[in-house]
Amino acid sequence: MGFDQYHEPPQELSQEVRTFARMMASLIEEAEAINWYEQRMSVEKDKKAKAIMANAQKEEFKHFGMNLEFLLRRKKEWREELKGILFTQGDIVKLGEKAEKAVD
Repeated sequence: MGFDQYHEPPQELSQEVRTFARMMASLIEEAEAINWYEQRMSVEKDKKAKAIMANAQKEEFKHFGMNLEFLLRRKKEWREELKGILFTQGDIVKLGEKAEKAVD
């Protein structure tokens, strides 16, 4: 069974890089699950079923956040850049450009 998160031979990658790849794959999977629940909830007519889906989506969002935090603790420059974008007010694009310049 192959693992498509690797673009280089896994045996040549350090344990740290393999863990990073796993966490990135998990982050992507959680984002996909959040999206799938969002789509399902948008068309679901049964309120009880929709409530269960919303609860499940909330769990996926928590997992997404945990994966992201794990990665940000390993990539300090990512954390610094995101500090200028997340949980702020204003034009997102301008904030992103300013944050990018601040870490260069």
